[in-house]
Amino acid sequence: QVFGLSSVAQVVLGKGDFGEHLSINLGFAIGVTLGIHAAGGISGAHLNAAITFTHCLLGNVPWRKFPAYLTGQFLGSFMAAATVFGLYYDALYDFSKGNFTVTGPTATASIFSTYPAPYASLAGGFFSEFMASVMLLIGILIIHDEKNNAALKGTQALLTGILVLGIGLGMGMNTGYAINPSRDLPPRVFTAIAGWGMDVFSAGHCWWWVPVIAPVLGCLAGVLIHKLFIDFHNQPALESGNKKEQPTVES
Repeated sequence: QVFGLSSVAQVVLGKGDFGEHLSINLGFAIGVTLGIHAAGGISGAHLNAAITFTHCLLGNVPWRKFPAYLTGQFLGSFMAAATVFGLYYDALYDFSKGNFTVTGPTATASIFSTYPAPYASLAGGFFSEFMASVMLLIGILIIHDEKNNAALKGTQALLTGILVLGIGLGMGMNTGYAINPSRDLPPRVFTAIAGWGMDVFSAGHCWWWVPVIAPVLGCLAGVLIHKLFIDFHNQPALESGNKKEQPTVES
């Protein structure tokens, strides 16, 4: 999260001289890759509340672990926002002349959380977040699908980072591709405390709830699509091999 938020800060506060849209996407992709490497062996790298909820619902993760994962995600994301705030406080103050705003020519709240583009309707923004989350979950399931053409061992973190990069490159214009309640809500709470006020919850037609709900629904839809069109048609490697060998043995 620190890599992603700090890259946004450089683009916004540097007025385009220290990065652009691509650098933001790369920052978040690098952050995801390193986060998976850091926590993958400990917890399975639960970095996304929507994915954690989905795994609990499917029975892959016990519900008793859900509060601990959610608390860790919230605290980590909140502290990332606080770190970037401290790192760029002088630049924030210089850019906004000490007036931290959510909208307007010197708005800086979007450094920390996502907001819809001015042209985006609430329904259109919801659909963007929903579809981006669908693609995220399908991509993750494919990368780890041992019954299909799974990624080589050790490359899953890198490929997941590339997946996030691809989503940002193709689906980031409308809403900033939160695709993760844990990425969006804790920094929003931080900005409400740190000087931006309650406008962070009312801006964009009360946009704040969309990055919380849409990724959850998108992940559930992603699981369903993967099950219907990929998983149900797969055979475990050993079972598939036995079926191929059986006619030879019988003959």
